[in-house]
Amino acid sequence: MVSLPRAVSAVTSLSLCVAGAPSAAQQRQTARQLGVVVGVLPPGSLNAITDVSGVLVGQVTVRSGDSINTGVTVVLPHGGNLFRDKVPGAVVVGNGFGKLMGFTQVQELGELESPIVLTCTLCVPRAADATLTYLLSLLGNESVRSINVVVGETNDGTLNHIRARPITERDVLRAIEEARPGPVEQGSVGAGRGTIAFGFKGGIGTSSRHLPDRLGGWIVGVLVQTNYGGILQIAGAPVGIELGRYYLRDELAPDERREGGTGKREGLDSPDGSVMIVLATDAPLEHRNLTRLARRALAGLARTGSSMSNGSGDYVIAFSSVPVARLGSMPRMPNDAMSPLFQAAIEATEEAIYNSLFMATTVEGYRGTATALPLDSTLAILQRHGVLRQ
Repeated sequence: MVSLPRAVSAVTSLSLCVAGAPSAAQQRQTARQLGVVVGVLPPGSLNAITDVSGVLVGQVTVRSGDSINTGVTVVLPHGGNLFRDKVPGAVVVGNGFGKLMGFTQVQELGELESPIVLTCTLCVPRAADATLTYLLSLLGNESVRSINVVVGETNDGTLNHIRARPITERDVLRAIEEARPGPVEQGSVGAGRGTIAFGFKGGIGTSSRHLPDRLGGWIVGVLVQTNYGGILQIAGAPVGIELGRYYLRDELAPDERREGGTGKREGLDSPDGSVMIVLATDAPLEHRNLTRLARRALAGLARTGSSMSNGSGDYVIAFSSVPVARLGSMPRMPNDAMSPLFQAAIEATEEAIYNSLFMATTVEGYRGTATALPLDSTLAILQRHGVLRQ
């Protein structure tokens, strides 16, 4: 848990938003719990980004009636003063139709000096300002005049009255204050409250991979905010096609509309949207190899059926939990040791995306309803294709 200065903490105590409380999402199960095992590497003990030592996650879910469905999810590389104790960082862009504040400085200097904050598209400026409030108030930052905050987004404007810009400074500060290690709530929570993926309810998902000792024993953890489309595949099985919800469905089978089919449903079969991928590792990587590692997360994204369409913002923010100040005194990670980490990043990203779908619950929203992925039908498809492990 992050300790905020007293002046900031007093503000957050007024927040009326919901954070970290048990929800309906906990009644669903993750992909692995239901027998979907992705890849060959084992997960960490939590199967979450917080398996990487020192990493903290905080979430605030903001909802009001059927019109407000949004939130904040924050990832902190450690619980100290990130501006004073920076970590190595990198950003990779798959398709740049998005608003990722602060990424150019991360690319230029190879360092991350703020929490990674995820929220809705039109809430990015307010979230950034609140993150500045937090960082400027930390002990030791009294004379600081420039801080590079990193805030990412996806557009939840179908389920959320996004023009109201409902995120407040208190929401962001509370998410940071309540950030902690341990299990991470998944599904329709935090910044994933109002998202839609592959025409079903998307959300927050997480997963991790733990390399064996002979490969370094490193951990790679991933957290995603899914809000994109395409042709859903789960471990290679054509789930989206068999459920009848996939990109280009109507263009490839136009007769369905004339013969009593449901026809095209606005937004449900679109490939557009965005996905934010946060990747953490305890491997002592500098900017160059973190960039290489982040690119592999896009391979995991592709495995789920994304085409990174013209209207999609696909971003990977990667960091090492080893502070920059310590990195120079450690042996340099050889390029030849990166391949197992690449595999870990692919597998953890793919599984985190599945978890965002498996754990999401149906949400009635501002301009429609996003139904949760039907688990019974999905599992039947996976069973037919030999995916499930007993």
